[in-house]
Amino acid sequence: MATYILLGNLTEEGSKAVKERPERIEEVNLEMEKYGAKVIAQYATLGLYDFITVVQAPDNETMLRISVEFSSRGTLNLMSMPAFDVNVFTHQILRDAPA
Repeated sequence: MATYILLGNLTEEGSKAVKERPERIEEVNLEMEKYGAKVIAQYATLGLYDFITVVQAPDNETMLRISVEFSSRGTLNLMSMPAFDVNVFTHQILRDAPA
């Protein structure tokens, strides 16, 4: 499974929905499982993004489908990006790089 970071901002409609039903966040996280993904960690944040979510999914296509599906609802704007374990990066990827 690949790891992805989702940076999310609630729209005005999304903010109202979360305020009225905070449990909706957990429902959405469980809904990701229907697409074959799993939420590993999630944080509400201050600053540029309202939420940072760490997700595992089988591939980029699955993550793209989730991003489009969830963003199309009008309650959340998402930026998604693949993430790589630092140990894999330093011990495998950098070792295999041409000199």
